[in-house]
Amino acid sequence: MSSRVITHNPSGAAIPASLLLLLATGAGLAAATLYYSQPMLGILGEEFKSTAGAIGLVPTLTQLGYALGILLLAPLGDRFDRRRIILGKAVALSAALLVAASAPSLGVLLTASLAIGLAATLAQDIVPAAATLAPDAQRGKMVGTVMTGLLMGILLSRVVSGFVAEHQGWRTMFVVAALSIALLGVAVWHRLPRFAPTTQLNYGALLGSLATLWKRHNALRRAAVAQGLLSLGFSGFWSTLAVMLHAAPFHLGSGVAGVFGLAGAAGALAAPLAGRLADRKSPELVTRLGAALVTGAFVAMALGPGQLWLIAVGAVVFDLGAQAALIAHQAIVYSIEPAARSRLNAVLFVGMFIGMASGAFLGSLVLGQFGWQGVCAMAALAGLAALAVRLWPVTRPT
Repeated sequence: MSSRVITHNPSGAAIPASLLLLLATGAGLAAATLYYSQPMLGILGEEFKSTAGAIGLVPTLTQLGYALGILLLAPLGDRFDRRRIILGKAVALSAALLVAASAPSLGVLLTASLAIGLAATLAQDIVPAAATLAPDAQRGKMVGTVMTGLLMGILLSRVVSGFVAEHQGWRTMFVVAALSIALLGVAVWHRLPRFAPTTQLNYGALLGSLATLWKRHNALRRAAVAQGLLSLGFSGFWSTLAVMLHAAPFHLGSGVAGVFGLAGAAGALAAPLAGRLADRKSPELVTRLGAALVTGAFVAMALGPGQLWLIAVGAVVFDLGAQAALIAHQAIVYSIEPAARSRLNAVLFVGMFIGMASGAFLGSLVLGQFGWQGVCAMAALAGLAALAVRLWPVTRPT
């Protein structure tokens, strides 16, 4: 294990490639645990003999747990050694995944889902760790690489879980996930240095500062609200896709639902280009382009329901738009107060995952009442609202 203590690295050497790969992989593995259940919802519904609305609570509680974890736990990275926090959450996440794997009832699975969301916030401890380790001249590139790993973990998780669930069963998927996080914890224990706290605020004051930052910065509020709306549509799509494909007229398995994650991954791979565009032009432009792509993709899917090729193309386009907007929103937020980046990041991602949880919940309800076309229409309206937030004129500097 490393005995170094890191405070900052303004002009030092770049992060070793092996450590950067570990951070990107760790962020991806942790974030993936939030989405393993989505392609398996059709199977889970049959296993526990649950309605679409009831089984939809699995991703809803996972996303809600993540939002709560970011709000209540992520700010601790400014107060304590971030390495110890990552290790503690890795242990808790592995345990929660094993509980999910052995769940005898839907109630136990729902409880485990909430715990998975809370502990999976170790991904949001890894990203600030990368920012601290990176020299100033390469911070954007290093953080971007870790974020790419996180996004790929989110999207490829559906491919993996769909395949494993169809061939080995859904419980096996949760066991595999628990093992991956345990191995990540061992690697972090050996490779990641310790981090010196950047504030001595007590827990109450630390949480209170989140509200202060929210009130003080209009740019933060706009970013959190817009990304939350985009995430609502994003989650509404992915949390209902497996149920829709499992039912008539398709009758397709979880493996097919997971393959659609490959389409989303193609969009995420192109998202780093948005960072370059934000640097050369402006992040504001990228947020508007991202929201427009999300809206257009869902409008097209709503007007052409039941066409698998259109769903695949739409997944590429709206994933690209959502991830591009996220990268641009991070660029906006990180420039507000460099000394409070962990807390600013927490506020942004709370907004994002409140949108995720809302999308999973509303998507299940809308699918039951209005079908797949209704889900796409809901997501299109959310994207349009996000675009309106980004287009709304700012009358005073923040």
